[in-house]
Amino acid sequence: MCGIVGGIAERNVVPILLEGLRRLEYRGYDSAGLAVVNEGKVIRKRALGKVSELQAQIDQDPIRGSLGIAHTRWATHGKPSTENAHPHISNDAIAVVHNGIIENHVTLKSNLESDGYVFTSETDTEVVVHKIHQNLAEAPSLLDAVKKTITSLEGAYALGVISKDYPDTLVACRKGSPLVIGVGIGEYFIASDIAALLPVTQRFIFLEEGDVAEIKTDALVIYDKDDKIVERPIKTSQLTSDAVDKGPYRHYMMKEIYEQPWALSQTMEGRFIEGHLQEQAFGHLASEIFDQVQSIQILACGTSYHAGLVAKYWLEKLARVPCNIDVASEFRYRKPVISENTLVVTISQSGETADTLAALQEAKKLGVKYALTICNAPESSLVRESDLALMTRAGPEIGVASTKAFTTQLVALLQLVIAVGRRFELSEELEREIVSELYTLPGAVEKVLKLDGEIERLSQQFAEKHNALFLGRGTQYPVAMEGALKLKEISYIHAEAYPAGELKHGPLALIDAEMPVITVAPNNSLLEKLKSNMQEVSARGGQLIVFMDETLAGEESENVQIIPVPKVANIISPIVYTIPLQLLAYHVAVLKGTDVDQPRNLAKSVTVE
Repeated sequence: MCGIVGGIAERNVVPILLEGLRRLEYRGYDSAGLAVVNEGKVIRKRALGKVSELQAQIDQDPIRGSLGIAHTRWATHGKPSTENAHPHISNDAIAVVHNGIIENHVTLKSNLESDGYVFTSETDTEVVVHKIHQNLAEAPSLLDAVKKTITSLEGAYALGVISKDYPDTLVACRKGSPLVIGVGIGEYFIASDIAALLPVTQRFIFLEEGDVAEIKTDALVIYDKDDKIVERPIKTSQLTSDAVDKGPYRHYMMKEIYEQPWALSQTMEGRFIEGHLQEQAFGHLASEIFDQVQSIQILACGTSYHAGLVAKYWLEKLARVPCNIDVASEFRYRKPVISENTLVVTISQSGETADTLAALQEAKKLGVKYALTICNAPESSLVRESDLALMTRAGPEIGVASTKAFTTQLVALLQLVIAVGRRFELSEELEREIVSELYTLPGAVEKVLKLDGEIERLSQQFAEKHNALFLGRGTQYPVAMEGALKLKEISYIHAEAYPAGELKHGPLALIDAEMPVITVAPNNSLLEKLKSNMQEVSARGGQLIVFMDETLAGEESENVQIIPVPKVANIISPIVYTIPLQLLAYHVAVLKGTDVDQPRNLAKSVTVE
């Protein structure tokens, strides 16, 4: 993995490929490359590092072609290097770009080496291009060679394939990794994300699982997993190329933090009538399915897992709905016991998170009848594989460190609490209270964003820090986890989060004058207990930074700093108290000079296990 772009046109596609790669940089990568077919040759350029390095190569030694593929790589098999960068080539005849993992690549490589193929990389992808080359010797077309090859592949893949002997053909296919076709006038493009292609088209075909496409400038034929010709609908995106620009902001992450009031409003837009949630927002079968639900199982990874943890508190406390939550990558390996009337809820910004998809498929194997996804991508795999879906409508999120995706997921999950809770112990009065609080949310976030300057000044204290602790209780514990994740993701400071009551069970041993302890302290039923935990830190010389409800009396001291947060209702406080932690992580990262939007070793969309 990480980003694919390709195209076939009557014009030179090299500038389009390079621009597409730049628009996929947010996904995280370590190298970039492209290949074109021109005058009976496959011409390839690759570079370790940023797309700008690849651009510099091409500026120095220009290439052109009307058929080409390009890729940004995030290392899975083999270290980051030019040799391991995509595209990979077989015998100067065929080039391939690949997202995913070929699980049986060791066996395939051994067989190919026995047949005389020489490998020049450490990647699993190189077996694919050699296998296509081998099959093309007997196949009647490039399309048939690719079809035969993918029958031998185990694992996940999205592929773009070109050949010097077929200068009018681009072959694309997918299984387990997303791939879209951009439709132009007399030209077609492929990409792993529509953002890559917005400068050239807003019309897209979303390939489905097992699809193989043969693409020419004047024809497109798609075969499904059963090798039957199918028509896939063309969808028109409402996004424009400007939607993925930074605008006046220095980084995408800051832009997306400031977009949250709008994004939260969008997540609620049209879903309430006179303060009453409309269940049809989840899908036309929503009411029928919710009537059957006896419990909920949440599956998610990373930031989305933290959103699920907050939802577990809400579901059990507010609605009295039994709820379990698993890290998706662990769920299918622990042999879970799950009833058929459990609603499986997956949470994913991209809808293509490999571990979450696999966990959903495992739940179905275990006999679960109903699946709902909370997602930001309406054409994604999770949406297609679920009975119900609620879109977060956050808009494009480019920064690797998720911000508006997290808060909009929480708003969507509160809507789920209402919908399912009606069948349990959530009263009409409590529903009205939740909806009323949701309506105040965009304005509350606007107020919290005004803390930006104060938090920027606070970040100076982290310039020389290497460790930090985050504390919270109740629904604020997952918020503390999310704050710690943000700090470690983009500033590379080691950070951990604990329920504050766990301090005396080990973490207190870490407390000293060099350890900042960030605490989220809204005015709720756990506040007095949290204050006791804070005293434990202060008494041991720890440096306390407390984000506290502005209405509470709080005295600062030599090792206690209080940042007043505008008063909000308890139910929505996890969403509001997330914002200052996002700002803190951002400003610390800027101070430390890290790559805020593309932190090292990370990818935005994790489409492999």
